[in-house]
Amino acid sequence: MIKKILIFLIALIAFSCDISDDTPNTYQELLPIESAIVPEEFQVGVTYEINLTYIKPTTCHSFKTLYYLKNGNERTVAIISAIVDTNDCSELNTEEEVSFDFLPTELGSYVFKFWQGTDENAQDEYLTIEVPVVE
Repeated sequence: MIKKILIFLIALIAFSCDISDDTPNTYQELLPIESAIVPEEFQVGVTYEINLTYIKPTTCHSFKTLYYLKNGNERTVAIISAIVDTNDCSELNTEEEVSFDFLPTELGSYVFKFWQGTDENAQDEYLTIEVPVVE
């Protein structure tokens, strides 16, 4: 699924570039989630904050939004960064935090898959956390 998004983003970038414009190009890139702080359990109807940590690689990267896909009780989450394509980017590798609110609506459990990049075979890797929902 993440691969399809990457292909879509690359196609979008390829077809949206205007070579006559002098302003720097901006494109998007997925950044791996280093860690996630998720409650040990949820209650239906109560909103919870989920905190994510990721590494900001350069001064040209900035947080854009979260990729968030619902599939039944499974939630796939990734960081989408915007990158300004300039020649004066400095390496940072600083830890950044972002959070989102989650409202459980059903009993059972929710499985969160936080994207952590790809392995040597280009297979997506996830930090998977299952959280039960109690009454």
